[in-house]
Amino acid sequence: MVNFGKVLASDQLEEWKEYYINYKMMKKKVKQYVQQTQDGGRNHEQVLKEFSRMLDEQIEKVVLFLLTQQGHLASRLEKLGQQRAILTEHSDISQVSQVREAYRQVGLDLVKLLRFVDMNATGIRKILKKFDKRFGYRFTDYYVSTRANHPYSQLQPIFKQVGIVAVAGALTRNLASLQDHQGSFISIYDHPSITLKDPVIEQINNSVQKLTHSTTFLTFLGQHAMIIPEDVQTSSEDLVDDQSYHFMSLMLNLVNTFLYMVNTYIIVPTADDYSVSLGAAATVCGVIIGSMAVAQVFSSVYFSAWSNRSYFRPLVFSSIMLFSGNVLYALAYDLNSLTVLILGRLLCGLGSARAVNRRYISDCVPLKIRLKASAGFVSASALGMACGPALAGLLQTEFKIYAVTFNQNTLPGWIMSLAWVGNLIWLWISFKEPDHFAKENAVNTQSSDSGHGRNDNLEGGLAQPLLTEAKERQGENADNNENDPKESHKAATSIAAAYRLLTPSVKVQLLIYFMLKFAMEILLSESSVVTTFYFNWSTSTVAIFLAVLGLTVLPVNVIVGSYITNLFQDRQILVASEIMVLIGIASSFHFGSSYCVAQYVVSALITFVFAEVLEGVNLSLLSRVMSSRLSRGTYNGGLLSTEAGTLARVAADMTITAAGYLGQSQLLNATLLPSLVICVASIAATFGTYNTLY
Repeated sequence: MVNFGKVLASDQLEEWKEYYINYKMMKKKVKQYVQQTQDGGRNHEQVLKEFSRMLDEQIEKVVLFLLTQQGHLASRLEKLGQQRAILTEHSDISQVSQVREAYRQVGLDLVKLLRFVDMNATGIRKILKKFDKRFGYRFTDYYVSTRANHPYSQLQPIFKQVGIVAVAGALTRNLASLQDHQGSFISIYDHPSITLKDPVIEQINNSVQKLTHSTTFLTFLGQHAMIIPEDVQTSSEDLVDDQSYHFMSLMLNLVNTFLYMVNTYIIVPTADDYSVSLGAAATVCGVIIGSMAVAQVFSSVYFSAWSNRSYFRPLVFSSIMLFSGNVLYALAYDLNSLTVLILGRLLCGLGSARAVNRRYISDCVPLKIRLKASAGFVSASALGMACGPALAGLLQTEFKIYAVTFNQNTLPGWIMSLAWVGNLIWLWISFKEPDHFAKENAVNTQSSDSGHGRNDNLEGGLAQPLLTEAKERQGENADNNENDPKESHKAATSIAAAYRLLTPSVKVQLLIYFMLKFAMEILLSESSVVTTFYFNWSTSTVAIFLAVLGLTVLPVNVIVGSYITNLFQDRQILVASEIMVLIGIASSFHFGSSYCVAQYVVSALITFVFAEVLEGVNLSLLSRVMSSRLSRGTYNGGLLSTEAGTLARVAADMTITAAGYLGQSQLLNATLLPSLVICVASIAATFGTYNTLY
């Protein structure tokens, strides 16, 4: 992250300077504590007590000042309310604009106070993390649990802002009643859908939302896609202007996202039949489905690197690879070759451009519509996941043209190859390379003789729109590299370097992501084999079942993003969802002589739906706790989460194939057992880092 000490010094208000936490002093103290304990001058217990007392005093200073300022704002609002009542009583509309401007000035002062709270809340988090890192303790867990839940908690005013939210509510209500130049009988409490079009109120709402971690549906989906940085709502600058934004290029990225997800899941209902038709076991479907994910492990890296230089060329390459892979997949039937079949799926995985799709939205879409574009990315993925199996269910026909067979096994390949040809043509005609790449190419051409490299900002991928060039030059968080400030602000240059930036809480979030993707892949990939064995379902029935599961994605995200995350903390939803996924997995096991459809369907719905809830909340938390050094460059947080999910899919599909050697009667329990173990491990790890997830 950006060096917080420098940011605090440069951004704090001069008149409030003495009331901010003294982060610089505490940072030096932590360094002294380390030296003193190493020299034997102090024991750990003495250090913990002194550090706790010092931090308590700093927090108390902030809270008392915060309460004083809240009182000043409340007093001003009370006086303005009296003025407004007099104006309304005498119908003196001519003075309303003056009162409104006075309310807005209070609003601007409230925004300043919210930023004051935000800076101090961030400082508290950072100094606790620094202390833990230096001493190897879990002091944060102890400190937060003892202070946050105490009846006289001074952390609550900073992290919950009950008083500030009340002031914001009073200000919003009064401005809403004045927006039509006269008293209004419509209340924001009786009509929550009423939106006040006032820039001051929008700033207040965004600041409060960031502080409280409450969210909207669009913000939730943006974090779900690992596109929206934590404090995107409060950014006053944007590196993308309206003139450089190209709507059709964004649409092509979303179409690529949709088609890739269709391509991934269109073969799931028929993969077992296809493998049997080629002389292999039905459980080889795990290899067929998983080979695409195997290739994606590698393609995600080179596509992420390629998107530092271009978006058009990797998308063209993606379409070509996916076209070729689907043709081979379809031809494998007439060639009677399992090798060709798997090779086709490998080529499809090598064409996975999701890193490019995600990066394009981060880099090339204006801030004001980036939330909607991020929601479009998640929606396109969800729709493709549902449409893939549904489309497979419609392809129940068989005919020949010359020596080429078209049936339920080969038609998915032929249909998708035609789709990718159409996408390639549309891409070639309509896609526009972003202006910053065009300018970069021109600069590189002019400076090639001098050996200058690419612009450092472009090398970083421009994936962190919140950080201006000036702030970039301030250097990254000293936690990561205190002795080398020139290096500490750079993006990670390898997977190993990115891994070293991961804190325990981030590692746990990636483990949770691995777990939920593993469980979902087991459920989806073996569904055809399991339902055929136990219930004798047809391909069409399996396709409908998978399509229904896919269609739950968006409604679940709407409920969680619009309501649930505003009622509960993300970490509470995280734990509850993990437990429900565990219940879903446990209830899927086959015990006894019979296995009914109701048990399978209900347990599958519980597993899938709560895995979806878990995914959104997990990535939302991940976007907050992950270092901003991982928000740009090739080896970014989005790539790490993609790799974790892809490796989970590979592991799940390989598990299905390996379990096939035990026989289809043992397949279900053999594949569910690893899911159960990983789920239990992720729950235990979550409780171990629970107090750091705030």
